[in-house]
Amino acid sequence: MRNVYPIFKRECKAYFNSPIAYAVFAIFLVISGYFFYSNVIFFSLMSFQMMQNPYLAEQLDMTEGVIRPLFGNVSVVLLLLTPLLTMRLIAEEKKTGTIELLLTYPLKDIEVVLGKFLACFFVFLVMLALTFPCPLLLALFGEPEIGPLLSGYLGLLLIGAAFIALGLFVSSLTENQIIAAAVSFGLLLLFWVIGWSSRFAGGELGLLLSRLSILEHFDNFAKGVIDTTDVAYYLVFTLFWIFLTLRSLESVRWRG
Repeated sequence: MRNVYPIFKRECKAYFNSPIAYAVFAIFLVISGYFFYSNVIFFSLMSFQMMQNPYLAEQLDMTEGVIRPLFGNVSVVLLLLTPLLTMRLIAEEKKTGTIELLLTYPLKDIEVVLGKFLACFFVFLVMLALTFPCPLLLALFGEPEIGPLLSGYLGLLLIGAAFIALGLFVSSLTENQIIAAAVSFGLLLLFWVIGWSSRFAGGELGLLLSRLSILEHFDNFAKGVIDTTDVAYYLVFTLFWIFLTLRSLESVRWRG
């Protein structure tokens, strides 16, 4: 596994030497910042209105009014933008013809996949770290609960890893980055909304659809609840798509 770091370093340079990462960062921060501003303004207006009624004022909760909606909104933004980070990981190698050269090096497929996955996840961490001023502002002007903030960020890390793993697999199937981004977004959206059909399906099928939903498992993190079932779901989801990516690279070797 000693060759993971060179792949990781190479991919990080590719991200930050191109405008892709900076464009995604800018879009992410603008949209996330807008949602944060809207949530805080709405919560502030509600606070002023309820000051006249002590009973209603006691029911105000920053976790439910600001923190939980913020993490929910950020997860939706990640659903839209993560495919833009993953689309080039292997598709670009195929288009330029460097995938054959890469696979002829004394590298294991797992080293290539992990190096690319970790590089994309590092870029994702940097993007997520840029949102830290939001909870800092909440702590400066209010008294937010630390638990929901920590669990919310843990949920975003897990959901980000899941998104990247799926996008990496899709990128290994095509040499067209636009197709890779579109298919990745479509699959992620399917796993996002699949739980909505559970109430109509009912029975065992409805339970299965609910368990497969990315959204259903993220909701607990936004509430401040860390359930091992939810953590296990994202870990298995991530490992499953990494495993399929390895099988996809193996097929490239066989054809090559």
